[in-house]
Amino acid sequence: MREKKLWLIITFHTTTAAMAMEAMCAAKNLPGRLIPVPREITAGWRAPVESREKLVSAAAEAGIAVDGTYELML
Repeated sequence: MREKKLWLIITFHTTTAAMAMEAMCAAKNLPGRLIPVPREITAGWRAPVESREKLVSAAAEAGIAVDGTYELML
């Protein structure tokens, strides 16, 4: 069984915002990837917890609306 690790989860109100996050992170070489989430959340991004400030700031600068940030053991 794979060992669980603490991850930063960033949620978005729309799938479009999550896709914009994916493109922006690829362009800026920032960590993370799109992940499946419950339908109520719409879209999510998983990254190392220590990258929270950098990712949230980069999303704001790119005009990407973040719905919330969470730390989960996955």
